[in-house]
Amino acid sequence: MLDWKKLYSPKRLGTENRVEADPDSIRNPYQRDYDRLIFSSAFRRLQNKTQVFPLPGSIFVHNRLTHSLEVACVGRSIGSIIGQRIAKEYHKDDEDFQRFYNYELGSVIAAACLAHDIGNPPFGHSGEKAISAYFRNLSTEETDLLKSKVSENQYADLINFEGNANGLRLLTHSFNENSEGGMRLTYTTIASMIKYPCEAKAGHQKKNLHRKKYGFFDSERTTFQKIVSEFGLLSIATDQIAYARHPFVYLVEAADDICYQIIDWEDAYRLKIISLEKAIDTLLQFFPEEGTHTRLKAASIVDKIVDPNQKIAYLRATVINNLLEQCTAVFWQHREEILAGTYEKSLTDDLAPEIAVPFNKLKDISVKEIYNYRSVVEIELAGYKILGGLLEEFIPAVLYPGKPNSEKLLQLLPSQFIYEGDDLYRKLQSVIDFISGMTDIYAVDLYRKIKGIALPELK
Repeated sequence: MLDWKKLYSPKRLGTENRVEADPDSIRNPYQRDYDRLIFSSAFRRLQNKTQVFPLPGSIFVHNRLTHSLEVACVGRSIGSIIGQRIAKEYHKDDEDFQRFYNYELGSVIAAACLAHDIGNPPFGHSGEKAISAYFRNLSTEETDLLKSKVSENQYADLINFEGNANGLRLLTHSFNENSEGGMRLTYTTIASMIKYPCEAKAGHQKKNLHRKKYGFFDSERTTFQKIVSEFGLLSIATDQIAYARHPFVYLVEAADDICYQIIDWEDAYRLKIISLEKAIDTLLQFFPEEGTHTRLKAASIVDKIVDPNQKIAYLRATVINNLLEQCTAVFWQHREEILAGTYEKSLTDDLAPEIAVPFNKLKDISVKEIYNYRSVVEIELAGYKILGGLLEEFIPAVLYPGKPNSEKLLQLLPSQFIYEGDDLYRKLQSVIDFISGMTDIYAVDLYRKIKGIALPELK
């Protein structure tokens, strides 16, 4: 059983022995995490990574960066509400405990939310599939060569590339810098974003929430074990590395689930994928028929708003607030199971029926009419082809460095991704780091150039 008192630490990865700043300073340690993320180049690149809709032209819709900022806003609210409830219920005489839960948990969740998509490759899940498929479909000769030089764990990483694990790597790896710890975030923020705390071999267990995917590459095994040890996370497997989530992960996940469902709906309306009437009617279902803010009252307010976009914006904001309150209620109701590592649902999967019904209806419509919309499918197919095409140029250059053009191709890697040693796994990771960190536009541009579709300009 976990203890609320042992679930936070201002200790920073890479500077564990350094004393943290005065707790009375203007910025708490977790606000510093947030700021470091905001100013990082990895976060900035999210502005040109597809959320759902590709290159919408004159109509602005969400990309990974704007999505992450909005998730952080919702996450901060969820964290603050839960933090204050914990502070009111437990360890009332502990000054450090009260300060963290009353004033700092919201900052932790906001920072973790900001980083939750930072490891996504170009073109999102399509990009993940492309990287995995490339390694799964290598020739027999290449597969045998690979298996002879990498461990079973490392091979599992390559054939099941995972954006969540890549996010942990991006935040904690030094990339040829002399300093350790990557961005040097606090252990608490890092723990709060490890959605699937298990190794690749233990992941892909669809019926187990903690193991639906996996959370760290073999290269970050030591970092992961530091987090586990710091907070005493609960092991859920005897023969593999797999743990129950840190409780704060549920709050980060809820903020993401709320935002992408509701915001994607708003974007779909703006792109005329769904009609105004359908958008309004579906969102109105989230309002109760009785109470202080009824469906009838909400409809009356919507009728008085002139601008159609503002009608949707009003409903979107109110529905997000309703879902936020519902998710905090679910977390609080199941807090003992969460601490025991036995809670096996996302918070949005355990909503009260009156809000679960419209939420699930919205999700069903989204799958049928939004996520399978023609331009969305086209960008997924294009992204899959582009990333696969980049890998089929760069990976053979690593496997067979003596072949024509291998040396020239590897010269295209920026200095932070160059590895001069003999470890094949690390060499392959250097290429994957380079490709997965690209923006959509850069990936398209480089693909065209190295495939001879377009010629580079001399600069």
